[in-house]
Amino acid sequence: MIVKQLKVKDYRNAAERAVELSDGRNAFVGANARGKTNLLEAVYFAGVGKSFRTPRDKELIKSDCPRAFISVTANKESGDENVKIILDRTENKRVAVGGVPISRMSELMGVCPVVLFCPDGLKIIKDAPSDRRRFMDVALCQMSKTYFAALSRYDKVLQNRNRLLKSGGADQNTLAPWDELLADVGARIVKARRGYIKRLQPLAAERHAFLSDGREKLELGYEGADGEDIDSVKASLAAAFVKDRDVDMRLKFTHSGPHRDDMSIAVDGTDVRTYGSQGQQRTVALSLKLAETALFTEVLGTSPVLLLDDVFSELDASRRRKLLDALDGFQSVITSTDREELDEYGVNVIEI
Repeated sequence: MIVKQLKVKDYRNAAERAVELSDGRNAFVGANARGKTNLLEAVYFAGVGKSFRTPRDKELIKSDCPRAFISVTANKESGDENVKIILDRTENKRVAVGGVPISRMSELMGVCPVVLFCPDGLKIIKDAPSDRRRFMDVALCQMSKTYFAALSRYDKVLQNRNRLLKSGGADQNTLAPWDELLADVGARIVKARRGYIKRLQPLAAERHAFLSDGREKLELGYEGADGEDIDSVKASLAAAFVKDRDVDMRLKFTHSGPHRDDMSIAVDGTDVRTYGSQGQQRTVALSLKLAETALFTEVLGTSPVLLLDDVFSELDASRRRKLLDALDGFQSVITSTDREELDEYGVNVIEI
């Protein structure tokens, strides 16, 4: 998939803007506060239906304007595909794919796949397990509508179970049906995540070796319920929910399950989540995103667009050149304040 054109109107600080992208390396270049990241954010929004900077859509509408518009046109093997989004101050957002309004966000997943690395990208490595779960979930939701549905279902069941716990009316009998539902759908989530990490591991290790000049070995793992098939994972989760019922009733929330799982990340046997240097953590985060891009291509049969926000400012000249080399072969969009090095590499520079 190649994003050919992005149009925005009354979006963030842009009254109206249209940009054409090449099928290789692109860069939005300009001084700070000119709106480079805003345009990158708009492409991301067209891919996953939300911003990576705020959960409140109305914050994306230009001041004193009633609504904002995003239009992304992509070229796929099946032909051109267009995603249009209207953000309104008084109504819910409206999304149309190929001119046809969609009623569920699951219908948007995979239409315009995106992979993002931004200044918050280190959260994947050094922050809470929730950031690593989000990393897995955003990718899996774009690759599988079935996973998107399972994750949505799990969240709803979990909310109901927690509501029961907080009400004070929970006991062994009232929790049992919720535990059965959680174990059933949770097993599908755990199996999908574990399979994702298993496929991502060699791709990430290869890219990490390239970026680190072969000096380090990256290893990934999934920390969650035991079991490789649906039935064994379900049995493991069901046993954990029963075992933890008394604790859950005392604490009034569900403290085990896929919503508490994590991804292990080690370099040369050392847990970089806790003990890695910032340089190591940044290299690992970039490796994960490059690997994610390759895995998307394998699974979907079409490559996503890789969005890199302000990544160059934190890399030395050698790592910047390594990264530019790694971007060869698929579409990417970078934001930067300096175009000199980008020109040397033949990057399609778009002045913002």
